[in-house]
Amino acid sequence: MFAKRSAQNTCWCLFGCALGDLGTIFGFQLYYSPHPIPEDWWMTVWVLAMVAGICTSVILETLILWRQVGPLEAFKTAVGMSMVSMVLMEAAMNLADYGMMGAPAITLGVLPFTLGAGFLAAWPYNYWRLKKHGHCCHG
Repeated sequence: MFAKRSAQNTCWCLFGCALGDLGTIFGFQLYYSPHPIPEDWWMTVWVLAMVAGICTSVILETLILWRQVGPLEAFKTAVGMSMVSMVLMEAAMNLADYGMMGAPAITLGVLPFTLGAGFLAAWPYNYWRLKKHGHCCHG
């Protein structure tokens, strides 16, 4: 029960994080295309990608919970219960991106590994959180 539910919750978190994170990196890729993103911008791109990923995940989780608990409680829950999971996920996704690409860059070939790293980084925490408290990302 806990494994399936925590995996589902982690997938929702991953979807939200990936929208902002990968979207930001892809946006920079398009902006600098056909050239790669300059090296002196790499850290800025990854930090902005992590912030965007966390923001989109919080927004998605707030919308998911909105009808169940109301807007304020939904937002508090999304921020409070999921922040560790989102930071782990974002860090793992960007480390996988760096490890495979050597720079902030998204390709179809690296995408499964980036998403997989994010999922695997956050899932154990979400499982523990669900087992201990009866909830992790979503109520």
